[in-house]
Amino acid sequence: MDKTPIVKTLRWQDETETQAFAQALAARPALRSATLELQGDLGAGKTTLVRHLLRALGVSGRIKSPTYAVVEPHQAQTPDGLLNIWHFDFYRFNDPREWEDAGFRDLFASPGLKISEWPDQARSMLPVPDLAIQLSAAEGDVRLATLTAHSACGEALLA
Repeated sequence: MDKTPIVKTLRWQDETETQAFAQALAARPALRSATLELQGDLGAGKTTLVRHLLRALGVSGRIKSPTYAVVEPHQAQTPDGLLNIWHFDFYRFNDPREWEDAGFRDLFASPGLKISEWPDQARSMLPVPDLAIQLSAAEGDVRLATLTAHSACGEALLA
């Protein structure tokens, strides 16, 4: 029998609270080998959350959305060593052959953190995420975040 996923709902009043969440998430050791999915409409704050998370992990330089490239690689020096980070954006993804041609299967099988925006565009090829984050815009700068843990790693991220 499948285990029921753990779900938490958060309300971030502004970008400062989004940043604080990203910093807390970055401090979790389980993140070093996690697969995250970010879902939400355009403007919901997916890329903003990724930027804050990558900064909290120590990534320097420009952090851009991989909308056209589909994937942007990053590295961060952590107390545990070098962390490989793969930031995917499947918004424009529409050819399953691209999955194999681009080596995405190998990237998802490699060590490190994998973050996917617009995962539904590649759903049949993606592994089940450790943590899915559904973002939605509310009034003003308020964001609602529904976090769903699908694994022990995801549960550790929510603990």
